[in-house]
Amino acid sequence: MITWYGHACFKVDNVLIDPFVPNPLCNLPYDIIMEGVDVIAVTHGHADHLGNAEELSKIYNVPVVANHEISVYLSERGVNAEGMNIGGTIEINGAKLTMVKAEHSSDISPTISGGVAAGYIINDRVYHAGDTGVFGDMELIGEIYAPKIALLPIGGRYTMGIDEALVAIELLYPEIVIPMHYNTFPLIEVDINEFVKKAEALGVEVIIPMIGEPIDL
Repeated sequence: MITWYGHACFKVDNVLIDPFVPNPLCNLPYDIIMEGVDVIAVTHGHADHLGNAEELSKIYNVPVVANHEISVYLSERGVNAEGMNIGGTIEINGAKLTMVKAEHSSDISPTISGGVAAGYIINDRVYHAGDTGVFGDMELIGEIYAPKIALLPIGGRYTMGIDEALVAIELLYPEIVIPMHYNTFPLIEVDINEFVKKAEALGVEVIIPMIGEPIDL
């Protein structure tokens, strides 16, 4: 089951990723968003991805998985945080998370490092790319993990835009693509219909979820 909460925030099975909620696309209450969540995962330190992980973890007694640097930062703030790094896998509360490379920055603040940005393979079938540009090792991600579903940023400016995301699709060869990190703010507005048309021409299914509406995939 996959539910989109705007920007890069998704619930994949029992994992909530990049809990930037509320955000300009989603104002659902915490109790709805956290229903069935046993793990929070963070791709990198920027505020629109680390989001409210600290608050949600403390309120709902849910551990946060993140890279080593972010896990240390959260642990020092009283959060139950589990650190890992690129290439590693953790199985926690019925979820399996493998951390993979992303090409992006990750500072928590101008004076606090968030390590390096990452993506996740979730439960051996869903690839959440995090914030990233396209990079050649996406082909390796496709070869090693063969994700059925790819959650890819398309908004440009801070991540891949539409054209780069199309190259990522060709490297990954997923069956289904769900775009993310677009139209949250004016700087990352795109024509979603353009992306759908071009991506489907590559032979993948594109799904645009409604905010807060679970999709059984």
